[in-house]
Amino acid sequence: MSRQSNRTTDNKKMNSELFTLTYGALVTQLCKDYENDEEVNKQLDKMGYNIGVRLIEDFLARSSVGRCQDFRETADVIAKVAFKMYLGVTPSVTNWSPAGDEFSLILESNPLVDFVELPDNHNALIYSNLLCGVLRGALEMVQMAVDVRFAQDTLRGDNVTEIRMKFIKRIEENLPAGDE
Repeated sequence: MSRQSNRTTDNKKMNSELFTLTYGALVTQLCKDYENDEEVNKQLDKMGYNIGVRLIEDFLARSSVGRCQDFRETADVIAKVAFKMYLGVTPSVTNWSPAGDEFSLILESNPLVDFVELPDNHNALIYSNLLCGVLRGALEMVQMAVDVRFAQDTLRGDNVTEIRMKFIKRIEENLPAGDE
């Protein structure tokens, strides 16, 4: 029985490493295809947004999480359920603004940056910017407009990776006339 458990752990580690290396190949190709880091950052965000728009359905089906009542609950679900489910890490939720409309997700380790060193000629590259797009796209599908950006990054020499999220507004569903 323990043999099966070890295999499952090995498979998860192998899947994680394969994902990390595949993501690295994607970022490398984008760096070759686009002239500057800002364009690569935009493409990563756009790709992430498209993933988030689709991933939210899988997340809601697999997690059985109901509608969040406020932004604080949303932050907890993102950190404790979504990041754990898809990346195998649980960031801490911290640095709340006084208005309660902005917070930070602090990742002690970012699985996307395993085996990664940024070349000197890519100092404006936000390597994990895909995550910002995923969060923005997923939350937009549940009627939340948010601004998501990296505030700190271990690839840039910071001690932790910090993703800053700001609530912009609740998106009203526009139902066709007669469908209310």
